[in-house]
Amino acid sequence: MDRKTIESLFSRAASLRCLVVGDLMLDEYLWGKTERISPEAPVQVVDVLREDLRLGGAGNVANNLLALGCQVSVASVIGQDENGWTLIKAFNQQGILTDGILQEPGRHTGRKTRVLAANQQIVRIDRESREPLPPTVEKQLCDWLHSHLATFDVVLVSDYLKGVLTHQVLRTVMNSAQQRRTPVLVDPKGNDYRKYRGATVLTPNRKETEAASGIPIRCKATLQEAASILMSMVELENLLVTRSEEGMTLFSGNGETVHIPTVAREVYDVTGAGDTVLALLAFGVAGGLSLAEASRLANLAAGIAVGKLGTSVVTPAEIIDTLAASHRDSDSKIKNRDVLAALIEKERTKGRQVVFTNGCFDLLHAGHVKYLQAARRLGDLLILGLNSDNSVRRLKGPKRPLIGEEERAHILAALDCIDYVCLFDEETPLELISALKPGILVKGGDYTPDGVVGKDVVESYGGRVELIPFVDGKSTTTIIEKVLERYTLETE
Repeated sequence: MDRKTIESLFSRAASLRCLVVGDLMLDEYLWGKTERISPEAPVQVVDVLREDLRLGGAGNVANNLLALGCQVSVASVIGQDENGWTLIKAFNQQGILTDGILQEPGRHTGRKTRVLAANQQIVRIDRESREPLPPTVEKQLCDWLHSHLATFDVVLVSDYLKGVLTHQVLRTVMNSAQQRRTPVLVDPKGNDYRKYRGATVLTPNRKETEAASGIPIRCKATLQEAASILMSMVELENLLVTRSEEGMTLFSGNGETVHIPTVAREVYDVTGAGDTVLALLAFGVAGGLSLAEASRLANLAAGIAVGKLGTSVVTPAEIIDTLAASHRDSDSKIKNRDVLAALIEKERTKGRQVVFTNGCFDLLHAGHVKYLQAARRLGDLLILGLNSDNSVRRLKGPKRPLIGEEERAHILAALDCIDYVCLFDEETPLELISALKPGILVKGGDYTPDGVVGKDVVESYGGRVELIPFVDGKSTTTIIEKVLERYTLETE
């Protein structure tokens, strides 16, 4: 998974409008210690030390999306009771829109109370309604969905079989979304998945897949058989089966199957992991990732979520840190334009001087290194704009570059004198310079100040251009000619 792409996705999160439809509940945690047995019955006595109340069910999905920076709305039906008002207040305090939440007198808003001691769950107490919505309330919810769904980039359906997602509600979601080509992602429940017909993708776990397909999953062959049955039954284009320690498998209607291995982590609690998968998958799809890439992102986030106790969220920082773990030295320095622009703006507010230079840097040599070191000494940060492969070909001909853009970027990012590398596809770095607004623009001594691309832009806000001489006799062309000369002589 490309870290630069994920960073750019997070930078656009605030523009993504997400609607969560499903069963809402409160997750209550009573944390304590147990050191004695009750004299009244042979049960443990828990001394409660701490209480915690969290958004559960579809609320946890919404909370995960909010943690990513998205705009979030929720559509559901809850009770006109104390738990219901507590839910509404919690959503409003966090900035989650609640105009799609209806309150039905007589309905019990779900509340699951978990008692834990020594990080172990001892008992769970459920208080909830499970009956389907009455026709009048069902119609109100369907009317709201029909009139508002067009304003969202993605719809997430979180089904906990508590009665909100009736057949008519699901049909309204699917039909309205299909008319507007809005993706619908479903975390399913129950044994009959035909009610989800029209969804873009379903995300059942292994146990749910077995129950809905009737096939015990023992190997890849039985997994494939179960997936085929479900996809045929629901007329699905895509199915993502989560398989605990075995990772995830994405099945597509075109016959493609993608196995995604689990991210190795210690598992403390799987509560809410499915909510995290649904939220991250939808986030990736809404942000323009392919379904396979969005699945990899969801898999990574789920690996983080199960390392926490109770229903919890995963933050962009945690995801980026995990992505960067295998490439801390070079990968963390390579940024996309939008992400880098935001970073540079923060550096400027701290009074740091930003230096920018650019080039192809095909076959890095000592002349390049000395030039870059000299450029770095002019300020606090050195940004290198690196010509993409397409850009190099347009400038230097079809036989160049000799080294691909990703490899060139990693080699350059490994240099201490360079703080960030950013690829650009244009023939000149003018657009990149305009986006980053460096204080100092550096080019080689073979240029004149007036011939430096971006000079007018930089000087317009008080910046300046600096020219640094290249080391004589050091160039990529010279190296290529020397190699050709030597190897041509050997073959004659």
